[in-house]
Amino acid sequence: MASPEEKQSAASAYWREHLRLLFILLIIWFVVSYGLGIILGPALNAIEIAGYPLGFWFAQQGSIYTFLILIFVYVMKMNKLDRKYDVHEE
Repeated sequence: MASPEEKQSAASAYWREHLRLLFILLIIWFVVSYGLGIILGPALNAIEIAGYPLGFWFAQQGSIYTFLILIFVYVMKMNKLDRKYDVHEE
């Protein structure tokens, strides 16, 4: 059986890894939605996809698609992290 110190250390490591993952995913979402959609939107509008400017696409669709992909990535990574620290659900 693990000592209370070992349990606390494992809980702290689990929380650090969870926050790191969350921070990375939020940065990706911010870059795609705000950076590509708003800040770089005018520059990306010179490129068209299916008749629509790329900056417009990122602002309207790209951030939503990215968010949905990030949800699935988060679920997969958290399941892996839960198994690593043996806190997963059966």
